[in-house]
Amino acid sequence: MTATATKTLEATLAPPTAHKECRLQRTVATYRRALTESFESGADTQSAVNDVVTGYTLTSYAKDALKNYVPQLRRTYNAKELDDDHPVRFTNRGFRIDHSAERTHEFCWRVPQAGRGNAFWIPLRINPAQRELWGHLLDGDVTVGEFRLQEHRTNWVLHVTVEYTVAEPEEPDDPTPVGFDIGESKLLTGCALQEGTPTQPYIYDGGRARHLRKEMFTTLRRLQERDAAGWRVDERFDHYQNALTDIVEKTSRQAVEYAWQFEDPVIVLEDLSHIREHLDYGRWMNRRLHNWAFARLTGRIEDKALDAGIPVQKVNPAYTSKTCHACGHLGSRRSQAEFRCTNDECWVSEYQADINAAANIARRLDPWGESLSLKPTGDDSPQDGSVCDSTTGHRKQSRQSRQTTLADFSSETSDDEPSLVGSPAL
Repeated sequence: MTATATKTLEATLAPPTAHKECRLQRTVATYRRALTESFESGADTQSAVNDVVTGYTLTSYAKDALKNYVPQLRRTYNAKELDDDHPVRFTNRGFRIDHSAERTHEFCWRVPQAGRGNAFWIPLRINPAQRELWGHLLDGDVTVGEFRLQEHRTNWVLHVTVEYTVAEPEEPDDPTPVGFDIGESKLLTGCALQEGTPTQPYIYDGGRARHLRKEMFTTLRRLQERDAAGWRVDERFDHYQNALTDIVEKTSRQAVEYAWQFEDPVIVLEDLSHIREHLDYGRWMNRRLHNWAFARLTGRIEDKALDAGIPVQKVNPAYTSKTCHACGHLGSRRSQAEFRCTNDECWVSEYQADINAAANIARRLDPWGESLSLKPTGDDSPQDGSVCDSTTGHRKQSRQSRQTTLADFSSETSDDEPSLVGSPAL
């Protein structure tokens, strides 16, 4: 079986001549005027948008993209206002590239322009890591979706969405579940289960991302209070977003590498599709959590796992941080890092909370013969601490009787290097 993978290719345009720079600027300005008028007119159908954009000097590719995008802003995103730096969107019909190994910049892009014979070519500086996919664009082995042109301070950037077919990973008969918990303190915690026992946990600390989010919020607020120039606000915002994107890419790559070291791995993630709607921790905490894109990190892990041939499953996230991974009883979490089991007969008394949650996520891959439903159907962990519910029933107590303490997992980690934490109990 095969699956469809989606990626966004990025290339920087070589510095254009003064004439080409003027034409690029004119294209962007015309597109944004058409977008603004369409949006402010209240148009929410393709026909209504078409009535607005028909008179603008734009290619049919840009107009068709607007007819798709403006209704989405209204219906899907419920947008109330527009940002000032929207990229120029084109439908895939207008995409053309050329290649020659004899040129300094091997790939060139044909920039769509209104009017017959007005399009022009410009060299591209591609991301070397994506060179193979750029080559497949020429061969027709990948499908081009929408492509976008945007100016970033002194550079012009082209983003091309592509889809291509990969072999869909098949879940092995005897998989090693590798659970990942995404959190605020520890950005990502991984834990594999081998014969039901947590093995070689992995921690990617969230301190750097947390610091960046706090600094971004404070900096942008102060700039706005001082009526700073728009370019200054945009520059700072891009700086923080690029830094956070780098963390997401690094974390997701290391997560897949961690899973790959185990035999027949299956990555297990929480279904966090509705996490924003269910957060209610007060204004300050909600801002911190909402500004961190849980789905963004999950999506990148899924993309990289697909390329690596590792299956991914999503499971019910309820009570993963409150249930003891060893006995299935409810416990307590007195601090961000500490989980305490309330079952006197369990060998676990205190445990690193994020590793405990990751182990629970991994265990939910196949609790007793079938994976859990993605959608919660109620409390899956009873408040009385019993083990007869849908996620913790039919479990055996861990074979390991030796005590595991929080101190075993208390070593400091950084955003540059993951921590593969060992324990006498593992």
